[in-house]
This record gives sequence, structure tokens and C-alpha cells, in this order.
Amino acid sequence: MNEHHNPWTIVAQKQVYDNPWIGVTEFDVLNPAGGKGIYGKVHFKNLAIGVIPIDAAGNTYLVGQYRFPLSQYSWEIPEGGCPLGTDPLETAKRELEEETGLVATQWTRIQEMHLSNSVSDEHCFIYLAQGLQQMQAMPEETEQLVVREVPFTELYQMVANGKITDAITVAAVLKVHIMILEGTLKIKG
Repeated sequence: MNEHHNPWTIVAQKQVYDNPWIGVTEFDVLNPAGGKGIYGKVHFKNLAIGVIPIDAAGNTYLVGQYRFPLSQYSWEIPEGGCPLGTDPLETAKRELEEETGLVATQWTRIQEMHLSNSVSDEHCFIYLAQGLQQMQAMPEETEQLVVREVPFTELYQMVANGKITDAITVAAVLKVHIMILEGTLKIKG
């Protein structure tokens, strides 16, 4: 098997939905075994950005909000969309300040990933923010947020126990946990 060879053949395609954030395309395909089928792809018009802020005391900050697609409340790290062609780090800085009021002096990109790659092309960058200073939060009108400060060790347990299910948050927390275990990140707590 050649990892650079695409075993799918596109016979036809049509856009079935489009808005300013996503587009949905339906493909008539021949699958890798040669059988006819359809495949739907959700194209995201923004990059996904996540920020895990950690302060000098080893605390991090979660944002709680009701997530419409899930019909449930979700605790997660600050997240947002980055228009294609825009600097992801600048978007990360904006999202952190908008959602939590925090400004950071140290930024490290710690993870790059694809979200739900069986149906979408959504691409994500996750940043670690340190050297935090509290300013004024300025959430968007579509966001009704609650900010919660928690020790990183508690957040790790929330992820390990399945109390947090947001993919970006889970990935960020596990990555930071690995960095701590490897000794490449030292935090109190």
C-alpha cells in the first residue's frame, strides 16, 4: 500500500450546502474495492484554533458554554475560528483575550491535527499560552460564556474521567500532560 496513492475515484460531485463557515459536497465515488457509492465532505472555511493557558501557579482556564450541535453544555479551552490566510497565532491571541480576558507573553504551538477526518477537512492548531495577565474579556454576541480557573492536574483528571469530551481540549490536555512527563514543560501543582 502506497500512502501517497488515493484509492478512491471521484465520478461526479455537487455542492449540496454552503454558508460563510462551511460547505458540504456530495461525491459519487468508486471505493477502493471498485464499488459505487457516495461520500459527503464538510469543508471548513476557517482553521480551528485552541489555546491552553497555564499560569505561574499551574492553573488553567476553561470556558463553559452551551454547544448548539450537541444540545448540551461543554467545558473546553478557549477556541475559535481562524479565517484561511490569517495568522493562526494572531487568532489564538485574540480568542484567548476575547473569551477569558487573558493576555499572554509566551506562546508555543504544541499540536496540529485534523478534526473528524472521516467527514471533514477541518484543520486545527493548538497553542500553549504562558506569562498570563488578566485584562477584560470581550465575548462575541453569539457567546454566553463562563470562565473557570482550575488546576491543570484537575483538568487532566476531568479529561481522563470523560467529563470533558471536546476533541481540541482533550488533545491539548494530553499533549501538555506528555510535555510535563517528558520534562519539556514544568508547572506548579
